[in-house]
Amino acid sequence: MDKFAIPRKSILFILIGLACIAIGYLLISGGGSGDREVFNEAIFSVRRMYIAPLFIVAGFVIEVYAILRKGK
Repeated sequence: MDKFAIPRKSILFILIGLACIAIGYLLISGGGSGDREVFNEAIFSVRRMYIAPLFIVAGFVIEVYAILRKGK
């Protein structure tokens, strides 16, 4: 079997990191107002201000760990 440049465990961490980033962007999206004159308070929800950015940052941290991780 051919050897890959990236070990299997690192690929798993890369996929987990990508999933965290995707979940973060999904949590931060949506909820706009159809009328420009109406202000929507939903843009300041806990989900958009705190939870989604934590998912995105955690995903990038996992990605960096997966890239820098040494294989056996």
